[in-house]
Amino acid sequence: MRVVVTWLLLAVAATYTWWNVLPTSVDANLRGIAVVVHRSNTVVWASGSQGTIVRSSDGGQTWNLVPIEGAEKLDFRALQTFDGKTVFVMSSGEGEQSRIYRSKDGGSSWEMQYTDKRKEFFLDALACSDETHCFALSDPVNGKFLLLATTDGTHWKELPQDQMPEALPKEGAFAASNSSLLLYDKSEMYFVTGGAAARVFHSKNLGQSWTAKETPMLSGKPSEGIFSIVRAGDTLVVVGGDYSEPKRNQKTAAYSSDEGETWHLAEDLPGGFRSSVDTYDAGFVAVGPTGAETSRDGMHWAKIDAPELNAVTFISGKGWAVGAKGVVAQFVDRTEYSGSGDTK
Repeated sequence: MRVVVTWLLLAVAATYTWWNVLPTSVDANLRGIAVVVHRSNTVVWASGSQGTIVRSSDGGQTWNLVPIEGAEKLDFRALQTFDGKTVFVMSSGEGEQSRIYRSKDGGSSWEMQYTDKRKEFFLDALACSDETHCFALSDPVNGKFLLLATTDGTHWKELPQDQMPEALPKEGAFAASNSSLLLYDKSEMYFVTGGAAARVFHSKNLGQSWTAKETPMLSGKPSEGIFSIVRAGDTLVVVGGDYSEPKRNQKTAAYSSDEGETWHLAEDLPGGFRSSVDTYDAGFVAVGPTGAETSRDGMHWAKIDAPELNAVTFISGKGWAVGAKGVVAQFVDRTEYSGSGDTK
């Protein structure tokens, strides 16, 4: 979605109970995060504004810039990797500013695999199930959301749009955290929208046909809607709100207990706009520029301390997040269990 974010975010100097902050020495607004856990080390990739891509081969202790020639002005909103060597990165922007690159050698060289000159083309998210099967979501082109796919990790093509519901006027997706598109199991896919409506699109056949469900999430303005979706079993959770009023906590989270057929607002809402959500051993974690929360069930959210974060992901039980001013942070699980099963 074509939205300009102008938050003024300060460098992190505080100590957080729930997060171990790992400065990268870059001054970029980071939104892409990908982690590979090896037996002997953890490889972390992060990306963001000003063409920034950074990599750590020692679990975030030291960082190296991984530039792409000619891409210094791009905004890299998404990263995907499974071995740390083959890496996909996606930039967001109108037309040719939206691009997909791949490296097969850990960032030593890059190949631009896809872009589009149409002004409506605007990539919002990139999701891969392995090193050769990936999907990318664009804002509506010719009145319908556009999905790209590759089955060999090299050649991309548009999926058919004839079974895609029409987009509403001024409806789009958000590229805030690379989590508006979700792959689940081997055949299911979801994406979420904002602006004119806050809807959840669902495909049971990897994008060949789709249904769209309304949710009670905040919508109506270009800055409002769903920003992130995650699924755990039959439960789906979405978060979002209004990025232009990040402290506003109206309709910022919803859940579905029936695989996305019906949706309900969370009973205890996150404390403001949240741009990303993911699952962990004790439930869910949501993050945003004004804070973070945990939840056991997606219905009740409990505040935890946090720096200003844009995106969160969990791999092998460990959580990682990225934010403004080049911040990368490790999640430290402080969950306590009460008799009711809620987190404190």
